[in-house]
Amino acid sequence: MRIVNHDKDRTGRCGIPEVIYGEGKTGDDLVDIVQRFLAESGRAIVTKIDEVKASKVMKSVDPKKCAVNYNVRGKVLVIKNKDFKQESVGSVGILTAGTSDIPVAEEAKGVAEELGCTVYSEYDVGIAGMHRVFAAIEKMPDVRVLIVIAGMEGALPSVVSGLVSAPVVGVPTSVGYGTAEHGRTALYTMLNSCTPLAVMNIDNGYGAAVLAYKILLSGKDKSV
Repeated sequence: MRIVNHDKDRTGRCGIPEVIYGEGKTGDDLVDIVQRFLAESGRAIVTKIDEVKASKVMKSVDPKKCAVNYNVRGKVLVIKNKDFKQESVGSVGILTAGTSDIPVAEEAKGVAEELGCTVYSEYDVGIAGMHRVFAAIEKMPDVRVLIVIAGMEGALPSVVSGLVSAPVVGVPTSVGYGTAEHGRTALYTMLNSCTPLAVMNIDNGYGAAVLAYKILLSGKDKSV
């Protein structure tokens, strides 16, 4: 049974390569898929891949021919032929409301960096200490897109969007308890924001990175 049907032309159609979703696949599946991607495109980006599967995949490639990078916290694995080149596209800022949101932020960071973005990150700057938000933004004067990640009530993206001119991509996370409803409350808050936001699905750091990359490619955005 064939398990790999690589969409080699996706970069040409969509501006981004096909990215491999690691969850739900076996280590052997991922080895086969990564080998096919390397042979046909020169690079494999895998998201939601745990350390056990990542280790298996990394051991399957020749370190003399391939560059390997695994973001443990973000669960993003990148393997590419050493002659693979990715064009730089611009700068992205990533903010999180809390430390518990960092895994989603690191997923966004890992994907964005591999797509050619320079990433600046400031973590644990939630609205419970509003002064932290201003200080974090001041450290990102040249970023052209901001990814803002929050669980609980999910208010941080709305606050940031009201302070900057750059596009803001909000990512709700499943962090929280009780009426946080596994991220639904944060999602609803962002969808009902009175400041314009692009809103991703819950815990979707990958989607935020891709949207930020596409905004940079458009060349129509402004810095903070």
